[in-house]
Amino acid sequence: MLNTLNLEIVKRTRPTSVFNFAEASIGNLFLTGYVVPYPDLSISPLHADALPFSRARLFAGSFESAIYLLYMICSIPDSVSVLPAINSNFTHHISAGLANGTQITGQVAISHPSGPTAVPDDGVVAPDPSEEPDHDRIEDANLPGSLPALRRQHIAFSKADSDNDDLPARVERVWYINPYGHEIWPVANPKVLAAIEASATVIYSIGSLYTSIVPSVILRGVGAAIAASGVRHRVLILNGRIDRETGPGGDEMTARDFVAAIVRAGGESWAPEDEWRGEEMLRRYVSHLVYLEGEGTPVVDVDELTRLGIVCVKVKGRMGKQGELRYDEGELGPALEGIVDS
Repeated sequence: MLNTLNLEIVKRTRPTSVFNFAEASIGNLFLTGYVVPYPDLSISPLHADALPFSRARLFAGSFESAIYLLYMICSIPDSVSVLPAINSNFTHHISAGLANGTQITGQVAISHPSGPTAVPDDGVVAPDPSEEPDHDRIEDANLPGSLPALRRQHIAFSKADSDNDDLPARVERVWYINPYGHEIWPVANPKVLAAIEASATVIYSIGSLYTSIVPSVILRGVGAAIAASGVRHRVLILNGRIDRETGPGGDEMTARDFVAAIVRAGGESWAPEDEWRGEEMLRRYVSHLVYLEGEGTPVVDVDELTRLGIVCVKVKGRMGKQGELRYDEGELGPALEGIVDS
């Protein structure tokens, strides 16, 4: 698969489009080589927002089949299923609306803006950074007229808080957009909906709230499936620290704000606003909150959440390599087992 990807990249190299392998993920390269024979040469496949899961089909011809092949090669146990939230070979992008009316386009710009990256090939003249590039003259896999913000390289970036400026205001809403910036409403993978409907417990794991969890919940059908009566436990593992998405400094999100963001995402996917705005909807999306307590962690008002019907479970943490508070696996596992068995 990696050889196939490299062959396709070499075949499609152009003076205006040179693929950059810097910091590329082997897993993403494998998946890209299996699914797509026409990679976007203007980017590096570093993370999902830059992965070109579109334009053509190779071998089995779908992202889901590529995941299955990797699943078999790595001998993942049968008890584990890895399902793409969207069963599509087309790239999907998101935008975020802030409380001050600002709109930010693209996962990277929301979470961890990338720094400028030099083109590595000596034979290609890099554009003058002071000039706005004519993106439609760049020969890559993007449609003419698509948003320049979605066609930038996303290679040099850092998720460290010290390397990223705060957003000017809180994120209020996230939605999917097409390459031209218009809002779209993708349908979730039917297998994902079936898996949720067959589950007694749904866990929102640790991760980026607005660029990881919410984009999965706002897909059509997901919110209704999670809120269905067949799901007994809806567990939110609260992040161990406030980040760029859940700031800015001085106006950090609390545990209730995290819950409200998930409720809004789930509600918007299937119901009018007046049906998911009430407090009674909070427990339909989060029944249990697992959290850490310490410096830099989101504030958890246990009394308020208990009044709303949400059970709070405090877990002991441990210090990470960079001095950050992290969940202790030996404590988190039994806590989740206790919730599932209750």
